[in-house]
Amino acid sequence: MSQDDAPRLGIGVIGCGRVGATIAAAWRQSGHAIVGVSATSEASRDRAADMLPGVPVLDPDEIAERAELLLVAVPDDEIAPLVAGLAQLGCIQTGQILVHCSGRYGTDVLEAGTRLGALPIALHPSLTFTGTEVDLTRLRQATIAVTAPAPIRPVGEALVVELGAEPVDIAEADRPLYHAAITHASNHTITILAEAMEILTEAGVDDPAHVLHALVDASVANTLQNGRKALTGPVSRGDVGTVAAHLAALSEFSLSRSNPSARNSYISLARSTTSTALAMGRITPVQAQEILGVLD
Repeated sequence: MSQDDAPRLGIGVIGCGRVGATIAAAWRQSGHAIVGVSATSEASRDRAADMLPGVPVLDPDEIAERAELLLVAVPDDEIAPLVAGLAQLGCIQTGQILVHCSGRYGTDVLEAGTRLGALPIALHPSLTFTGTEVDLTRLRQATIAVTAPAPIRPVGEALVVELGAEPVDIAEADRPLYHAAITHASNHTITILAEAMEILTEAGVDDPAHVLHALVDASVANTLQNGRKALTGPVSRGDVGTVAAHLAALSEFSLSRSNPSARNSYISLARSTTSTALAMGRITPVQAQEILGVLD
C-alpha cells in the first residue's frame, strides 16, 4: 500500500505546544484530519490558530472521544495521569491509536489506555522545535524514534514516514539511554554555545555568533562523520600550559559574573576529553595526569 492509499485518520491533539502543533500540522499536510486540539494558554491558542487554522479548540475528553488517533503532547510527567483520567472517564476506545512524543518514555506510560484496547505508540523526533512553520521543513530532515509492540510498530513507522521523517526503532528498555544521548547532544550543546558566546562578549567580540558559526559547523560535521577521531584542541595535544591559561581566564570571568557555570563546564568536559584523548593514544598517561592535576 502506498502512502497515498493509506487510510486517513481523524487525529485529536491534546496539548498545543511546539511539538504537538508541528506534528499535527505535518500529519494534516499528509492528508489526515485534525478533529480537535486542546489549548489552554494564550501562547498555545495563538499557535493553534497559526499552525492548525480552522481546527476546533476543545476539552481533552471531547477530543479523545472524537479521535481515531489521539496525540498526547503534554509534559512528560503529565502523560500517565492524563491518560489514566481519560481512561477512567471512558474516553479511550478499543482500537484507538494512542501516541505520545516524549523521549523519556516508551509505551508503558500509556498503560491505562492499553488496558482498554488502545494501540500504544511512542514517537520522539530528534529535533528542537520552534512551534512555527519552519519546523515542518526541518522535520523532513529528522529521524523519529519509534517504540511500540511488534504488531503495531509498522503503524508507528508509517506515521513517521507520513511526517516526512525517517523512523528509528528503539526498544522500550533502551528508551532512557536513547533520551540521555539526545539530551546530551542537544541541550548540553546549547549550554556550551551560550556560555561560549557570553565569554566572547566579555572578550570584546561584538558578534560572537559569527565568530563561532564556521567553527561549530565544521566541528559538528567532522564529528558526525568521524566520531572521536575529529577531536582537536589543547587537551588532545597535551598542552598543559594552555589549559592552565584557560582556567585562569575563566576563573576571572566567573568572578566578574558571580557565576562559575562556564568554568565548571569547561573543567568537567576537559576531564572527559582527557580520558578520550588518553584512550585514543593522543596523549601519554603522564600528560593526562598533568592535565587532570591542573583541572583539579
